[in-house]
Amino acid sequence: MVYPGWAVETLLYQPEVSTRTPAPAAGGAAPRRAPPLAPGRLPRGAILFGPVAFVCIWELASLLGWISPRFLAAPSTALVTGYELLRLGTLADHFLASAQRAYLGLFIGVALGLVLALASGLSRVGEASIDGLVQIKRAVPTLALIPLAILWLGIGETMKVALIASSVLVPIYINTHAALRGIDIRHVELARSVGLGRGAFLREVALPGALPGFFTGLRLAVTTCWTALVVLEQINTSEGIGYLMNRARDYGQTDIIVVGLAIYAVLGLGSDFAVRFFERRALSYRKALAS
Repeated sequence: MVYPGWAVETLLYQPEVSTRTPAPAAGGAAPRRAPPLAPGRLPRGAILFGPVAFVCIWELASLLGWISPRFLAAPSTALVTGYELLRLGTLADHFLASAQRAYLGLFIGVALGLVLALASGLSRVGEASIDGLVQIKRAVPTLALIPLAILWLGIGETMKVALIASSVLVPIYINTHAALRGIDIRHVELARSVGLGRGAFLREVALPGALPGFFTGLRLAVTTCWTALVVLEQINTSEGIGYLMNRARDYGQTDIIVVGLAIYAVLGLGSDFAVRFFERRALSYRKALAS
């Protein structure tokens, strides 16, 4: 895939092709191979090594009696419990309720954060008006906003979605804004010299230049939405993974708590994999360390 601003990159950075052959080493020996300076790309699925190893050690410690079931259930016990909850239909209902809250808040937060980043990154008036407010929001934790959000929006679904969106927009804004402000000034000068208008500059230079930062923010945002959901689902809810875990805590059911944690972990990791996949497709023109 070639991004829309390929012409700008091509004009600015023409690689220098050398036609010289490397000089042979002394005595006619083959030149020594340079040591690798950077790690290569991981094989497919290798990133799961850490989580799988952690679960295996956890299971072994439970089998050996080092971890009491009352303190923390073994992964195998949680797996059986999760299967029973799924078979009874309980887990599916709670999962759908949590997914609806999380992804609705994620969608609103991403859209809002992107719009604010573009307005602030491409306009002095926008930066003066928006950047300080977002920095203040970044310094204020979501938990501190819950009392006001309840007074303003009630204690229902609207409050939960709004707080998730407000948490998500911060990493989207910070990373996209930083990428916009970090665009090479030579790109701007070249766009001006070839007569690009405001709309064409935004489409051909600004948006492609902001994509790396946007995807970094999106990876943080998909994790943030689930982190905020864990807290919010313990406030006046009758369905959701957080509610299921909260009820299990009252009865000391550590296996159900582990099932809930595993669902959050799988959803967070799966969302991150999805974002990284789309990032590789959208930024396939880049040659980076992980390529």
